[in-house]
Amino acid sequence: MRISVKGRYALAAVIVIADRQSSELNVTVGSISEELGISKIYLEQVFAQLKKVGVLVSTKGPKGGYQFARPTGSITAWDVLSALETGLGEQTEETVGRSDPGIEMALKEKVFDAIDKNLSETLSAITVQDLCDYAQNQRAEQSFMFGL
Repeated sequence: MRISVKGRYALAAVIVIADRQSSELNVTVGSISEELGISKIYLEQVFAQLKKVGVLVSTKGPKGGYQFARPTGSITAWDVLSALETGLGEQTEETVGRSDPGIEMALKEKVFDAIDKNLSETLSAITVQDLCDYAQNQRAEQSFMFGL
């Protein structure tokens, strides 16, 4: 499976927002862009899509920025990725249904439906909070390991 740059950037950005959530009311696109080295314009497009599906909310003005629309423990990797990856939730197209319906059903039920089900279940089981906690643990381990 291949996740687009947009999807990968979105996951990284929501981890940053979750990381800062307790210390800042709103997180700006500019600060995330700077921290992660991602184009601000590109992130604005990503955030617009996440806002559209109800993952993020924004506030305008001098203290404006983004925050989560609901608790990070209830926002999943599936929520984030399905907002950006157009083919993620789509059914696989027919392969050889007209020439051999038996092969078509074998492929559909044994391969494609299984992949779709496992992908959805796996990504739905991973919350933004899980990702944030894991990233924080990895940073702590790196600091300890290298004495930073």
